[in-house]
Amino acid sequence: MKRKSLHVLRLIFAFSLIIVSIIVLAVFWPMPDIPTPEKHGLILIKSINVIDVAAGEIIPNQDILIENDRIRSISNTGTQNSYSNVLSIDGFGKYLLPGLWDMHTHSSPYSPWLHHPLYIANGVTGIRDMSGQLSEKDSYWVGSEERLEWNLQLKAKIRTSPRYVLQSSFQINGSNSVPDNFPDFFKVSTDEDVLKLLEYYQKEGADFIKVYSEIAANSYRTLVRESSNYGLHVAGHKPLGISLEEAILLGQRSFEHGRIFMFDCFTESDQLLLAKDKIAAYIKLKPNMVESFDQKKAHRLMDLMYENNSYWTPTLQTLKVDTYSNVQQLKSNPHLKYIPKMREALWWNPFLGRDGKEKDAAQHRLNVDFYEAVKSQVQMAAKHQVPIMAGTDVTDTNVIPGFSLHAELADLVEAGLTNQEALMSATITPAKYCNLENDFGSVDKGKMADLLILARNPLEDIGNTRSIEGVFLGGSYYDIDQLDELKSITESVASTLHMNVKFVYSLLGSPLMRIQLAD
Repeated sequence: MKRKSLHVLRLIFAFSLIIVSIIVLAVFWPMPDIPTPEKHGLILIKSINVIDVAAGEIIPNQDILIENDRIRSISNTGTQNSYSNVLSIDGFGKYLLPGLWDMHTHSSPYSPWLHHPLYIANGVTGIRDMSGQLSEKDSYWVGSEERLEWNLQLKAKIRTSPRYVLQSSFQINGSNSVPDNFPDFFKVSTDEDVLKLLEYYQKEGADFIKVYSEIAANSYRTLVRESSNYGLHVAGHKPLGISLEEAILLGQRSFEHGRIFMFDCFTESDQLLLAKDKIAAYIKLKPNMVESFDQKKAHRLMDLMYENNSYWTPTLQTLKVDTYSNVQQLKSNPHLKYIPKMREALWWNPFLGRDGKEKDAAQHRLNVDFYEAVKSQVQMAAKHQVPIMAGTDVTDTNVIPGFSLHAELADLVEAGLTNQEALMSATITPAKYCNLENDFGSVDKGKMADLLILARNPLEDIGNTRSIEGVFLGGSYYDIDQLDELKSITESVASTLHMNVKFVYSLLGSPLMRIQLAD
């Protein structure tokens, strides 16, 4: 019996050793190189229809000369000088659009393989990452150092990557978001903590502080008031302990997600504002937010946002998944092949399908009503000239890098924006938000040549943003074959054992994610 038990123990030990060896091998297995296109000093796009997004018009039959990474000239077809060593592209019958920006994303150390190729393949040339790190490198999140390095490599044409247009802090949410063994100032419990935090992220090269829903009101007030003294601004969630009106007047520059007016424009909004457990209060009061929505107050707040140049990123994709998580179409999304299976299993699948069961029919109906109410507010806000930016919240449930931005544009149009307004939300408006409108956001002489060639006109049908036949970024040109290759690379990487093991390792190895999951 003892020999048998010893044999079993040896088998268990051997099996465990094999599993550990596989995990270690997978974690350290090298990632593949992502090809970058051939470099061209001069590129001539001949006889293409230029989309003037600001005017909502088409300028037909234009020749566009690109030198390195900027638009050198724009002229009527046939009036350009002849050049040697130029890459000539026939644009006849096609459309030229400024590169699209996704203004709410999240990146990881594996974004160069799982995210960047899909962004480029979908014409997303610029992104605002809404996450970061604390005082140590993290296995799941990247910080300013990594993103700024990716930008430098893009400029040097040695990396396939979108531009990271602004750099974020980690989400600041008070003590809830800070694991043990990190400096206490990240908890922003005092005014002195706030100043230390601002000084820290200023040195880290951040552009803004990302705030979350449960940050203490006094800390938030100090943070917004003092941020400009450090060359920073505040963006993110509308804190549940601060009214939207106060947050606008204090100077928060952008508000994320679709709920901001729902939180403040119903009869019991003070109960949510003053509640100790704000998440529990939100769940309890959510039906009242729909039933007693005060449109007059919403109109006033939208006017206030316009007057104070406050931006809104509704991220309709996140609310849509909340609403329709039971629908089979979401579960069988054809783009899931680009997502590691362990992300689906551990993160997405437990969420998908939780609503819509017979016992949850009332909750599902509430989610539908809530989502439809938010869509109507998007249309209201546009009429009040609130600057709206397109964002998707990559890597949230069922949000696929690049592909979901086109879905967001379509949903913004379904909510009531015109095709032109939807295009502006991913081009001109975010460029203005970033104070980069002199270089980005439109097809103009002297601007950066981050551009898309489309087969069809998106001013006629917003779905035509998907008809991408070429992408210009950082002085490189990706033709349709190269764009397909980028998709194939991510599909292949996402399906590998080593990538799925790396994902689990990075998730469980991150103290920032462990505290978030525990919360």
